Amino acid sequence: MVKMTLIARVTDGLPLAEGLDDGRDLPDSDMYKQQVKALFKNLSRGHNEASRMSVETGPYVFHYIIEGRVCYLTMCDRSYPKKLAFQYLEDLKNEFERVNGPNIETAARPYAFIKFDTFIQKTKKLYQDTRTQRNISKLNDELYEVHQIMTRNVQEVLGVGEKLDQVSEMSSRLTSESRIYADKAKDLNRQALIRKWAPVAIVFGVVFLLFWVKNKLW
Repeated sequence: MVKMTLIARVTDGLPLAEGLDDGRDLPDSDMYKQQVKALFKNLSRGHNEASRMSVETGPYVFHYIIEGRVCYLTMCDRSYPKKLAFQYLEDLKNEFERVNGPNIETAARPYAFIKFDTFIQKTKKLYQDTRTQRNISKLNDELYEVHQIMTRNVQEVLGVGEKLDQVSEMSSRLTSESRIYADKAKDLNRQALIRKWAPVAIVFGVVFLLFWVKNKLW
């Protein structure tokens, strides 16, 4: 059964639409929504390995597809057929592109296409019962295969993003520290030169002053 549906822009993770009644009766719904936000964040940073993927989380599975820099994601029971989940997402993608395509890139606020919920709810109802003749026909459709779509664990997927972020943060920190050390080295060299030549400069200054005073007196 389809539990949750969200659509977001991949370039910045901006949520564009979602099923408004999703997760109301779902235990730990807030936790799963946080995981979805983390997945979108990873995708916006380029941490995606495939345009189609299934991500296991507890008793559920996130399925997502990426098309035209938009991510269409749904969370289903593990027992729900993978083939139907991705065909559901394909239906959403086709309609969302048809209705909102020209405005996706210019959307500036979250859930700018919240009215798309009407189509999400209508389409979700069609896919809820896997025993209907319509869905059985879709399951038997040999032209639509999902065997090659990768399945991974949510901790693994989010962990990869965290590790990449840590590497990036470490690299930035090392670069910053290198600059600090370089500046300190310049200061130390400057101080060493001052210590080396200051006595000489003082001696020359005293000699010049004595010479000037001598000329004045004479």
